[in-house]
Amino acid sequence: MSTDFYQTSILPFAAIIIKICRAYTHSQEDFEDYYQEVCLQIWRSKDNFREQCNWSTWVYRISLNVCLTLLKKKKNNGKTYFTSDVLPDVLTIENRAFEDEHLNQLYVAIRLLSEVDRALILLYLEEKSYQEMADILDTNANNIAVRVSRIKERLKKILHGKIN
Repeated sequence: MSTDFYQTSILPFAAIIIKICRAYTHSQEDFEDYYQEVCLQIWRSKDNFREQCNWSTWVYRISLNVCLTLLKKKKNNGKTYFTSDVLPDVLTIENRAFEDEHLNQLYVAIRLLSEVDRALILLYLEEKSYQEMADILDTNANNIAVRVSRIKERLKKILHGKIN
C-alpha cells in the first residue's frame, strides 16, 4: 500500500474505521488487527470503487464487512466474549479506548448488541441519514428509523442495568 493512498484515501476516514473496529473488538490487539485488515481491504478493493456512492460510504461498507467477517471467524474458533446482557464490571476489557468513562461504557454496551444493530447505532452516532445507512448496509431505508429507536431503548436499558 502506498503512503499516498493511505494519506489521501484512508487517513481522512480513520475516525470511521476506528469507531467501527472499536465496536467489534474487545482488546487492543484485536483492534489493531481489525484496523490493519480494514485498511488492507480498502486498498485491495480500491479498483472496484465505481463512484456509485461516496468514498466514505465505501469505507463504511468495507469496514463493517471486514469486522463482521473477522468476528465470525473468531466465533467459529470458539472464542466468545460477552454472552449475557449484563454490563461488565467497570470495563473488564483489556483496552480502554477513550479517556471519557461514559464513552467507554457506551462502547461496552454497543458491543452487547447484535452485529447489525452495532452497525446501525454507529452510523446513527455518525449522524448519517436513514438513506445513507441503507446504502451502507445495502438494505431498505424504511425500517431503519424503527430499528434505531429500538436500539437506543435497548442501550438505555443496558446502561442503566435494567436488562433481565
